[in-house]
Amino acid sequence: MQEKLIALLHDTGFYQMEWGQPVMIAVGMLLVFLAIKKGFEPLLLLPIGMGTIFVNVPGAGFFDAAVYDAAGHMDSPAGLLRYVYDGGIATGLFPLVIFMGVGAMTDFGPLLANPKTLFLGAAAQFGIFATVLGAVGMTAMGWMDFSVADAAAIGIIGGADGPTSIFVASKLAPDLLGAIAVASYSYMALVPLIQPPIMRALTTEAERKIEMVQLRHVTKTEKILFPMVLLLLVALVLPTAAPLLGMFCFGNLMKESGVVDRLSDTAQNALINIVTIFLGLGVGSKMSADKFLNLETLGILSLGLIAFAIGTAMGILMAKFMNVVSKHKVNPLIGSAGVSAVPMAARVSHNVGIESNPQNFLLMHAMGPNVAGVIGSAVAAGVMISYVSGGG
Repeated sequence: MQEKLIALLHDTGFYQMEWGQPVMIAVGMLLVFLAIKKGFEPLLLLPIGMGTIFVNVPGAGFFDAAVYDAAGHMDSPAGLLRYVYDGGIATGLFPLVIFMGVGAMTDFGPLLANPKTLFLGAAAQFGIFATVLGAVGMTAMGWMDFSVADAAAIGIIGGADGPTSIFVASKLAPDLLGAIAVASYSYMALVPLIQPPIMRALTTEAERKIEMVQLRHVTKTEKILFPMVLLLLVALVLPTAAPLLGMFCFGNLMKESGVVDRLSDTAQNALINIVTIFLGLGVGSKMSADKFLNLETLGILSLGLIAFAIGTAMGILMAKFMNVVSKHKVNPLIGSAGVSAVPMAARVSHNVGIESNPQNFLLMHAMGPNVAGVIGSAVAAGVMISYVSGGG
């Protein structure tokens, strides 16, 4: 009886628990709290938080690998989160399906009505490349130990695009995926807190009051042709960006064509919701104590914040430069929407503008650079993958 009691004790999570696991369980609970109480990206922070709790429960085996005997027969199956991660994240499947759903929910109209806002989305991607250089520099100075692939994956956080960050990290730095995904989605959720101080610091009251010209009507033909032309141009110039942009354009084409409403509705709702659940759990599965509690994670979170701040600032500065050379004035606030946090960044541009001019409605104007930011981050991801894969 005593031996059985001892064996039972040894099987408990309390006996098997290591020091870092309760810390990470607390982190998971914090993410759940932020999702429920504060409303910070609940669709992802809630499953990520639960995935973090699952993978840090000692002995639960949520992320255990399958065990095979000498003959190759399975003795015990893998844990649930191992299947989720291997099938959907390691393969890049989940981010691509989500990009299809985002495409089905996207309206290219504001971008087509004012094409010059594409430059704002492009400028905001500067934060990605600046952070790559920062990560490499920190490694050169001995502060961190990031490879070029690690630096490229970390830099994508600056685009504030969760699926893109996960897609790149799964290919270039899978061991850092948990920290990168949490940083990316956390900064997306904190857009209303991070961006406004930067926006106010870089603009004058007069600039924030600028009222922009009414957008022209965009025809259905333009909306159908644009995703096709965009995909072909990007695929031929930068094939590594084609998977992300291809699924994005495919989802948008389903929406704009008007002939597959059932498929479009599924992509926008049921399918993206299902994949979001498993994506969050899969990301949480990479937040085990042994992989997350280290100095590198703190460096990733810091660099991600810097990348996001630089991207915001560069979009605003590009808008100010455009006002010097353009006849039609651009409200610099919409430049901050050049990051890929759709549509949160556009809403923040609108809300800050309303503070200075209650009659100034910037939301649709800001959607142009916001959508351009999605395109820009996908292109930047392709550049990173191509560069690292090419032995850079």
